[in-house]
Amino acid sequence: MSPKPKFDALGRRRRTKPTATGKRITPQPRDLLWFEKIAEHGPLPSSFLLAFAKDTHASEKRAKERLTDLFNEDCTPHTGAYLTRPAQQFRTLDARYNQLVYDLSPASVSALRKSGSAIRPARSGPWQHSLMVSCITASIELACNERDDINFVPQSKILARAGASLRWTTEICDPDSGASYEKDLLPDAVFGLEYMTSEGKRYRFYAVEADRATEPLRSAEIHRKSFLRHLLQYEGYIEGAGYQEHLGLTAPMMVLNVTTSEERMRRMLALTAELFPEGNSYQLFQVWNAFGTDLSPPRPRLDFIRSVWIRPSLPSISLSF
Repeated sequence: MSPKPKFDALGRRRRTKPTATGKRITPQPRDLLWFEKIAEHGPLPSSFLLAFAKDTHASEKRAKERLTDLFNEDCTPHTGAYLTRPAQQFRTLDARYNQLVYDLSPASVSALRKSGSAIRPARSGPWQHSLMVSCITASIELACNERDDINFVPQSKILARAGASLRWTTEICDPDSGASYEKDLLPDAVFGLEYMTSEGKRYRFYAVEADRATEPLRSAEIHRKSFLRHLLQYEGYIEGAGYQEHLGLTAPMMVLNVTTSEERMRRMLALTAELFPEGNSYQLFQVWNAFGTDLSPPRPRLDFIRSVWIRPSLPSISLSF
């Protein structure tokens, strides 16, 4: 069997596998910015990376060409191409019409370390879930970049200041048996918002939970992950001030639950209202349907800051403070 050609019928390099031409690539400040944002948030679609660099480089065409070079060219000071295109994004029927998603390679991680960056990528779990989480947090940072009254506080800074990892042990009570158990809580992400108000700086911190409806809302086994267990763990973590001990924070914390359909959100709200009949002020809900069964990498959602987040049995609020 003859090898698959490196170029398509129009002489273009293929999207799925890198094709080097021998071009020498040395990381520039914009490249390092992209590497940092991917390290901070996770794999990101090209539209997010372009948005992060729009104030320093006005030509979108040149920026896309640079991303292509960072994926293809392996003649670099760090022995290899700087970006990957995760294979999972091509496993859909219309993949060739989607924008590309990029992630780090060993070469870009090495470049970050040599640049003095303290950000270390540490992600696990299913790839589509990681992409959803990264799009949520990166959208919120990009929305903050459009404003002069809110600053984004990244997860890396929070964890470094606390000398902590994301994992925290919580004690929960099984609502059926009354037995108590210790279970590790591992938010999908955390971040903070710094609000510049007329009275001075104010802070609020957020845990992110991306729900792709892959786990049950409730389970007969408390040991199995479920949305009910999520509610019980965050009850101890937030109402019991576990997050303050864990992350060394004094400002309030809320949980941003982003799911993939209105029906799923309705059921999550109903279960939250069942467990908290007087209302729950810190569990917030929104829908982002781009992460359902058919993957289509989205563009940034800059409305996450100004749009309303639903709370069970209480008025909706925005993140604008």
